[in-house]
Amino acid sequence: MLATLVTASAATLIAGPAAGMLGYRQLKRTTHARRLRITAPNGIDESGFVRIGGIDQWISIRGDDRANPVILEIHGGPGASNHIFLPRTRGWEKHFTVVRWDMRGAGRTFAAHGADGQGEFTLDRLYADALEVTAHVRDRMGVEKVLLVANSFGTVLGLRLARLHPELYSAYVGTDQNIYGGDRDRSAHDALLERLRAAGKRKALAAITAMGPDPAAWTPEQWSARAKIVVTSDPLTYDTMKTVVVRSLWFSPLHTLRGLRSYMGGMTYSERVAPEAVGIDEWAEGTDFALPFFVFQGAHDVLTPPEPARAFHASVSAPVKDFALIDEASHFASFRHPDRFLDLMLTRVRPAIENRPTAAR
Repeated sequence: MLATLVTASAATLIAGPAAGMLGYRQLKRTTHARRLRITAPNGIDESGFVRIGGIDQWISIRGDDRANPVILEIHGGPGASNHIFLPRTRGWEKHFTVVRWDMRGAGRTFAAHGADGQGEFTLDRLYADALEVTAHVRDRMGVEKVLLVANSFGTVLGLRLARLHPELYSAYVGTDQNIYGGDRDRSAHDALLERLRAAGKRKALAAITAMGPDPAAWTPEQWSARAKIVVTSDPLTYDTMKTVVVRSLWFSPLHTLRGLRSYMGGMTYSERVAPEAVGIDEWAEGTDFALPFFVFQGAHDVLTPPEPARAFHASVSAPVKDFALIDEASHFASFRHPDRFLDLMLTRVRPAIENRPTAAR
């Protein structure tokens, strides 16, 4: 749902950048590339295409020590590959081996095949792909279970994977956790109306009011328009989009200018799957999880507000569970404050997956 805003924010950078901007970009990319080098004797740094669900999909595996727990990330968007955040999360790789996967419709997987080569594109297909990726990672790394970390739209898949396959995952960590709740919760909609009233944005207020609170009734154009209004109506979220997301995209050492265009093209293409998630009722699908269950949410997230995530977490039955707010963070909390997120992973998650006592919160 963020494709429109990301594209608009980054378009001026890639459409016709000045020579000075290109020079600075190259300097930053070189610095990031140097920082990303893994030289530890037991480290791993490999990436490439793997046959998943009938098409080649891009997977990277990085970490300073193969003996560390293995994280499988399920990225958001839809269509927003997390590979742009590698420089921001380099510290995670000292403690975990991080597997990042560009789903069909995202990143290099989209770039390799184009819009006509993504095959079936549904939530069920993405879920089946995730299980195949899990099997590949378990085999490649020689581990029984992997640690499932899902963010934003990826949490839709993440909850189902964790709920139905505790034999594959050592724990579930959701951040920017989506809770649709069968569209019963209207708090995000009401909060948006209040922000627009307070800011005197009458045109945007009229547009949101006309759309109504039911996302199932929105057209794709309304989805995009609403996402832009939500993000720009909140200063912290808008700043995060500019300073974290767009800057990570622009200075990514893995993406050429053509790669940036493909990245944004994948996000636009993938918007078509977002409406499938609207009718999901997480409570009806089940609140029993036979694995440690964690939610780490931005305290000021207006896209996936913490209140529904906290309510769902409270209803969850799990061997260990924990909920934490990341201060001074909206959406993309783990990437705005990667050190704080890592601290939560080390102090709350890792003890649980290593079978050491940890207090439930």
